[in-house]
Amino acid sequence: MIWFDAHLDLAYLAVNGRDMFAPLDRDAQPHPPAAVTLASLEEGSVALALATIFTEPGGTGPEGYPVGDGERAYRVGRAQLEVYLTWRDMKRVSLDLRRHLYREPDTGEIRGGMGVAEPKPHSARSIADRLPREPALHLGILIENADPIRAPDELAWWQERGVCAIGMAWAKSSRYAGGNSTRDGLSDQGRALVKEMDRLRLVHDGSHLSDRAFDELCGLSAAPIIASHSNVRALLGDPENQRHLSDHQIREIARRGGVIGLNLFSKFLRNGQGLAPGSESRATIEQTLAHVEHICQLTGGREHVGLGSDMDGGFSAAKLPEGIDRPAQTDLLLKALAAAGWTNNELFSFACGNWIRFWSSVAAGGKPPQAR
Repeated sequence: MIWFDAHLDLAYLAVNGRDMFAPLDRDAQPHPPAAVTLASLEEGSVALALATIFTEPGGTGPEGYPVGDGERAYRVGRAQLEVYLTWRDMKRVSLDLRRHLYREPDTGEIRGGMGVAEPKPHSARSIADRLPREPALHLGILIENADPIRAPDELAWWQERGVCAIGMAWAKSSRYAGGNSTRDGLSDQGRALVKEMDRLRLVHDGSHLSDRAFDELCGLSAAPIIASHSNVRALLGDPENQRHLSDHQIREIARRGGVIGLNLFSKFLRNGQGLAPGSESRATIEQTLAHVEHICQLTGGREHVGLGSDMDGGFSAAKLPEGIDRPAQTDLLLKALAAAGWTNNELFSFACGNWIRFWSSVAAGGKPPQAR
């Protein structure tokens, strides 16, 4: 079994000083105890991932830039992009996720770029079986907060360098959209960005959008939407918490053929009611998988959920669910799902198949299909 993790802040970890080529050192900065290096991802059979360019308006670290300063945001984001381009040139990772996820129908030849007319996606399992094992990690780049994109007409430049998805804001608002800590919607520049993303078939990530921005995106675009690393708002005891998805949003993502990535931050998995402020208790596997089952119940199947761990994305391994301290231990999720009656095919779909189906269809220019 291989994994597709839809949210890993790999460049953020690198620019903050972690040696991503070294064997896992639990004391590695930032956010020890650490869980993620390229070696630990390989150990955990993470073969496909969305790797982020994460920048923070008003932040003080190497990912930060002054609020509203698009030029500085570009430089900060560009530095993280160069991390991935360097790793690619060193043959430690492969970029352009789409190139591995479909073939031209007449010849069966694997094709890159976006110029192939209506290529036919293969099954998720056949794609997984033929995935090159060298390098071990195949990435698409997700821009988490669109401020590094100085203007919508620069999008093609980012796409040529491996960007395949964009979340227009982080928790704080960007020049394009309201983040989940605000009530802002889309700006005029944000609406222009949406149109250009749709023209280029770049995927929208709704994980950090405010409710208003999410609704305005849905009103403006008919394209697929993912939530790369969000959980179920209804299970967290806080109906005003825009960081996670309302039932309406879950249904809308599924209606468009999208997939929701399970976030493994314990605070985002357990109901905080009755806990002491700042409680560090870890979520149980049962609490974790309650989010998966809720999504499946709302969407009428098991085709719209996968992993978006956010592992080491601003928090340490000590805040992952009980028993999970590194990528290799996410198999605990599969064991628990199997005990709950999930079939081998359904376990494959959760681990990687649902995300593979989604991206193979997006690359082919069609609506993501239901699992078969």
